[in-house]
Amino acid sequence: MTTTYKELLIEIGCEEMPASWLPGITRQLASALSLRLNEARIVSSTPVVPFSTPRRLGVSVMELADRQTDLQETVTGPPVSAAFDSDGQPKAAAKGFASKQGVAVDKLVRVMTPKGEYLTYQRSQRGRTTRSVLGGILAEVLRDLAFPKQMQWDACMEDGRGGLVFGRPIRWLLFLYDGRVVPFSIQRTATARSTGVKAVHSGNVTYGHRFFARKGKAGRELKVRSFADYRRQLASAYVLIEHDERRERVTKKLESCAKKVGGRVAQMTTSSSLLAEVPDLIEYPSVVTGGFPAEFLSLPDEVLSTTMIHHQHYFPVVDRSGHLKPHFLAVTNTPRDNVARIARNCERVLVARLRDARFFWDADRRRRLDDRFERLDTLLFHKKLGSYKKKSMRVAQLAERIAKDVFCIPAAATSAYRAGQLSKCDLATDMVGEFPELQGVMGGVYARDQGEDEKVCVAIYHHYLPAGITEDALPSRQVLGEASVVWAAVSIADKADTVVGLFGAGEKPTGSRDPLGMRRQAQGMLRVLVDLPEFTGLDVRVSIGDVCRLAHEVQDEDFNANGRESVFLLERLRYLLEERGFDVRNVRAVTHESVNFICPLDARRKLEVLPEFSGTSDFQKLATLFKRVKNIARELSEQEFLDLETKGAPLVDVLVESSERELIEELTACRHVIEGAVHSGTGYREAFASAAKLGSAVDRFFSEVFVMADDVSLRLARLRLMKQVERLILKLADVSELVQET
Repeated sequence: MTTTYKELLIEIGCEEMPASWLPGITRQLASALSLRLNEARIVSSTPVVPFSTPRRLGVSVMELADRQTDLQETVTGPPVSAAFDSDGQPKAAAKGFASKQGVAVDKLVRVMTPKGEYLTYQRSQRGRTTRSVLGGILAEVLRDLAFPKQMQWDACMEDGRGGLVFGRPIRWLLFLYDGRVVPFSIQRTATARSTGVKAVHSGNVTYGHRFFARKGKAGRELKVRSFADYRRQLASAYVLIEHDERRERVTKKLESCAKKVGGRVAQMTTSSSLLAEVPDLIEYPSVVTGGFPAEFLSLPDEVLSTTMIHHQHYFPVVDRSGHLKPHFLAVTNTPRDNVARIARNCERVLVARLRDARFFWDADRRRRLDDRFERLDTLLFHKKLGSYKKKSMRVAQLAERIAKDVFCIPAAATSAYRAGQLSKCDLATDMVGEFPELQGVMGGVYARDQGEDEKVCVAIYHHYLPAGITEDALPSRQVLGEASVVWAAVSIADKADTVVGLFGAGEKPTGSRDPLGMRRQAQGMLRVLVDLPEFTGLDVRVSIGDVCRLAHEVQDEDFNANGRESVFLLERLRYLLEERGFDVRNVRAVTHESVNFICPLDARRKLEVLPEFSGTSDFQKLATLFKRVKNIARELSEQEFLDLETKGAPLVDVLVESSERELIEELTACRHVIEGAVHSGTGYREAFASAAKLGSAVDRFFSEVFVMADDVSLRLARLRLMKQVERLILKLADVSELVQET
């Protein structure tokens, strides 16, 4: 029978959802529907396309098969030995199996399996029509969606699984296949308290913008026949269903309005978090222009921007030089309303916030930042780790030692100590109390205002960064300037103190829960170590163990994290490198040793060149053989190896076979190149190329030599050679991780 493909359209209308939920839930809806369609054996020749607005979640499939594919399956029954007697007559087991399948015994087929000969039956099941299956699929999809917060709203479905929880109550359901309604309902539970809310039944109706309409009543019913009709009618009713379409409209409107006041939108990029969020706050975006008194421009730009962006979701406007203008742009959900009145109301709210900010600014500046240091003793960091005053002292001591002992820049130690000491003082200011997003930033601003050294100010300002693990995540070397070394010392110190201290205090992230932000802190610290040359210009190879050892030394208590800290940091480092796009196997290979000995910068540099070799035949030969090398080398303990290396005869005097001599020669030639690269942190390309040459020599050695010889001295010499190969290659990477699976 020929399969025909028809259109599916689903819209779940609900009460308004938070903007932060929509991107994730929209993706979930598409993946959940795709999964359930596959499980139901319903083929689509076009992708599942999701869309959403604050009041609706939707999905469309332009071409979906009108019937399930037929199911062909083999049902295994009893073993033949239990199914027939000695005369070949069917016993109860065979009859029972045949009866269960609805056929005669002679229709069963004998099949030989690894467990013996069994009776089987080839069962065919004709696929049901898609329309008859879609209701059950939607029920599964609704239960599959995982919202950040679920609501109990006295709803249930006829799937026998009890109440239906959802992010927000569902108010209507558009459910069409081939332009016809698919029956589906969400009932009220028997114990529902509110009798005014009715059951939701699927239909062919959607609803336009809540407050505006080009014709008729706002929010009126719109009957639709197809996705194209659905999209067209909603657009005419002031609803744009696609996030990208709304964002494009927002961008154009912002640029147009900014030009009218002689400026441009501050930091106008598609990656802007505000620009990404705003389209999910509205269904049909419009932009109004507002202003505020120029006297508020005396406030720091950071305060003005935070007030507008984080608190009001307004876009600041800057002039050609990048200086803020006394204007802002607000995105509204009101396409045809009194624009002047909206602008005035927005201005009133913003000016009130700016008056508060100016009061805090003036009040905070009456006291020096370091005068607030003692007040940090009243702010608890952690019950086992003490106050923020104690943390600040630990950070100061740790930053000083990192600058002096790890970076080997004694001249930066004093500034690093001062920046660490003042880094948390802004937590005691009124401004940060009102605008917590500005912690760190205001510390740098106040430090500059009181005349602190510029390096100290910049280090305090940015010490919470980096917040991301990508190479372009802030701060940049250009922004840090001459303060880059001081900043790196303070940033690492703050994050290392948090991670080491919290693990020592018994805290740890579990699953998706990380209330203390330990993953973020660890990744920030590792990001600095991985990209240290780009941040600071220093070509210093810092091991994770160096930093953790110093962090333990400045702790007030002698904590024991029982190794959890090391496992955690190794996981975070691997995650960071994998997110950079490096192959998982390569990452495992270069991070095989104890995390205390791993230099993140070295790991990155190895990974940058390793792909050039990992797929070559020579390197794959070495990778395959290296697992055998490691297994054999285990027969010689580390102490025995060290004794033989110091007291034993040279291998060339004991091993005389040609394959042994060849391996010794190749090993000697490689050693200089590999150890030179490991020592200097450069030349890894040459080191991996040299290591690849060992593959053929090792292969010949194993082909011609029996390592575990009866002669004790010969056996020990060959084990010693294997140990030398193992130890040398492991200085680069555990290449056995690179074996390609076939």
